[in-house]
Amino acid sequence: MTSQTTRPGAGGRLSALPAEPNPFIGRRRDLAELCRLLPQARAVTLCGPGGIGKTRLAIQVARELAGDHPDGVCFVELADVRAGTSGADAVARRVAAVLGLADELGRAPLEALTRALRHRRALVLLDNCEHLVEECAAVCRALLTGCDRLRILATSREPLRVPGENVWRVPPLPVPDPGADALAETERSEAARLFVARAKAARPGFTVTADNAPALAELCRALDGVPLALELAAARVRVLSLEQLADRLTDRFGLLTAGDRTAPPRQRTLRGAIDWSYELLTEPERILLRRLSVFHGWSLEQAEQVCADDLLPRRTILDLLSALVDKSLVTLEREVAGRNRFRMLNSVREYALQRLAEAGEEERLRRRHRDAVLEALEREAEIVLADRPASWRERVALYRAYEVEQHNLRAALAWSRERGDVAEGLRLCLAARVYWGPRGHYTEAAGWSDWFLERGAQAGSHVLGPALVGRAQLAFDQRDFARAEGCARAGLEHCRAAGDERMVAAGLVVLASLALFEGDRDRALELSDEAVRLLPAGHGGWEAALALFRKGLTQLWRDRLREAEAALREGIALMRGLDQRWGAAVGQALLGTVARARGDLAAARAHFTEALPALRDIDARPLLVRCLIGLGRCALEQGDLAGARRAFGEGLRLGASIGLRIAVARGLEAFADLLEQEGDVEGAVLLAGAAAALREAIGARPGRGTHACRRREELLERSLRRLGEHRLSWLWGQGRAMAVEDAVAYALHGPSDRKREDACGAAPQGAHGAAEETAAEKKREERRAGSRLHDSGELPAAGPGSGALARPPGLLTPREREIARLIARGLSNRGIADELVISPATVARHVANILAKLGFGSRAQIAVWAVGNLPEGDTRAPAGNGTTGR
Repeated sequence: MTSQTTRPGAGGRLSALPAEPNPFIGRRRDLAELCRLLPQARAVTLCGPGGIGKTRLAIQVARELAGDHPDGVCFVELADVRAGTSGADAVARRVAAVLGLADELGRAPLEALTRALRHRRALVLLDNCEHLVEECAAVCRALLTGCDRLRILATSREPLRVPGENVWRVPPLPVPDPGADALAETERSEAARLFVARAKAARPGFTVTADNAPALAELCRALDGVPLALELAAARVRVLSLEQLADRLTDRFGLLTAGDRTAPPRQRTLRGAIDWSYELLTEPERILLRRLSVFHGWSLEQAEQVCADDLLPRRTILDLLSALVDKSLVTLEREVAGRNRFRMLNSVREYALQRLAEAGEEERLRRRHRDAVLEALEREAEIVLADRPASWRERVALYRAYEVEQHNLRAALAWSRERGDVAEGLRLCLAARVYWGPRGHYTEAAGWSDWFLERGAQAGSHVLGPALVGRAQLAFDQRDFARAEGCARAGLEHCRAAGDERMVAAGLVVLASLALFEGDRDRALELSDEAVRLLPAGHGGWEAALALFRKGLTQLWRDRLREAEAALREGIALMRGLDQRWGAAVGQALLGTVARARGDLAAARAHFTEALPALRDIDARPLLVRCLIGLGRCALEQGDLAGARRAFGEGLRLGASIGLRIAVARGLEAFADLLEQEGDVEGAVLLAGAAAALREAIGARPGRGTHACRRREELLERSLRRLGEHRLSWLWGQGRAMAVEDAVAYALHGPSDRKREDACGAAPQGAHGAAEETAAEKKREERRAGSRLHDSGELPAAGPGSGALARPPGLLTPREREIARLIARGLSNRGIADELVISPATVARHVANILAKLGFGSRAQIAVWAVGNLPEGDTRAPAGNGTTGR
């Protein structure tokens, strides 16, 4: 819509809206809602911090609604108006001047203005009211009372607080989602679209690509989607790349200075915009603002604890915080765990941190912040571990609050590291394990813990011992068994010296876990029993229950299912007595494993299902993934393929969402078994290969004789009979070459939608060579959409020497299968040598290879296996067409 022409005076239309210098980007939803609101509300104030885009949005709303106001729109800029002894008259004179009204001798300016507008159906837009809040409020009150057809739209960093006012908080522009595809997100995000539009104006030819999209997304998020900051950053693309811009945001106030020279000073730089707001604060408000900068989000209670002192008495914090919210320097966030949360935009926080340092308060406030975080975290750990009585609901609330508090934890750890406060850092790490472990934050936990442990010699056994045991637990979860054993043994020594029986028991449980993994089941049982004896029921309930769980798992591995179930039920009862449902869920998942080992699939599914709600309550994803995989395997063994797919799918998505590679590997293995039962044998081999490669990458190969190893070998043996050795080896190699994300996407696709040739190219044509592909066929294959494997797009050569072929581990060679079948017939090594015309020494070597590959200890086991897995005539390399193995 074009701007209105101006005909000043009492009988003409009101003044025009200012022309806009560049296109208005985004805010379609805000614009639509405001256009619905303003006709129903006589006064609307757009509130927000400097640079958020209040003025541009208000002008756009006024343009949209100009047709609803036949007497026109009056735009009044107030930034340069200074309040004096005349009070509201200064604002009234500015409005009158814009309207072209002459002063009336003997009549007050506000009275004259009200009289002139009394019968007008007009919209008055008052821009930048924050430094004249009282004066603007008086003018608005008079106009709304005396002019019943008039509407007022105002912009301000705080509300005017007049009767009938509707306050509209102008939000930042939506920024790219950090968990989604960066290039797609920059096309959807309004913040990114604004940046790109302004960047193209600054540097014609500027484009966003897959390479620089992540930097653009990071830039938008770091600038909180604030339009002024985005526009100032976009101006820098004349000389800086997006990556350079993102790297330089640590000095954002020095970087974001290339504004419009014709704009008011407060809009030329980011610092100028915030300076304008800061100077309007009272001194107590300034003190609180800068002190709040030590937080990454906070509650009222936290602000009172950290920021209050003689200068700011605790009783004043509520009112001062409310004032900062009103003035748009602090944002009210959602409620968490029954408390409202507050935060600052990143740019405001950086500004306030600089002011804190200038005031000489940084060290004292950051130390108070760290101490408050440590105190709260240790208290919460006692609640989570049931050292303090609490309900399950209260414990769940702590886990949900951690989602927003983890940034404060990192700030406290960083300050402890910066100051060399090792004991406090170790205490933070130990308390944080109640959150880090269930959420699978292993890498972060290890990084912080290791830094402080390397410097912890003087921390004292009462701190160092528990910290070492906690690090041992973490290392075991990461499958770093050497580190786990070293930390556990050192931690035990310190814990015994400090008389900390609970952490001694925890260290013994780690050592028992290591012994069980190494196959020393008797030693694992001995250590578990020692931990249980050390903490009888009623003393150290949490650690006592975990010791019982470890004992139960050990008995399971010893095939003592009754004893396993008894220990697990005792531990579950202990956890339930403490109303610790997460701990009880750990035991329930293990009971499901025992029931499945007993062959009671219905009971196993019930146990796994019963564990899920508590795990979902606290988002304990690593254990949730294992529980879902167990539930899916029960469904698979019962023939419930749909139920198995649902459980495996949720488990695989969760594992991938937190980057837990062992969980992803287990999920891919589960899907491999599912695809085989669905009749998709080739897909099963692909996923089994992808899972094997992932396990190797993280050093987590399944041990010989374990359930995982046996399942894989049995799947490969069955696939061999159906596909033939060459096709099997080729698919295995293709699976191993898949990127993890591609394997996950492949597994989650329904089999009816999967295009096998699109995913892995044309099948090799047999083990002994095939006709060369034609050029046309090769081009057709290269054009195929859907191939997401990490290969060149060209098909593998179809001969036995192809680099794409990879024999799966544990897969017997044709000669080894032949010898296994002869063992099943009862032949000795000498008899086999005579039958095959080879030496007995060669036979003995083949038998040793078979035992190693299958994880067996005797020829009798080979014979039983061969009867079930090697049909008559399966004594040679399959040479069929590569798909049926005929």
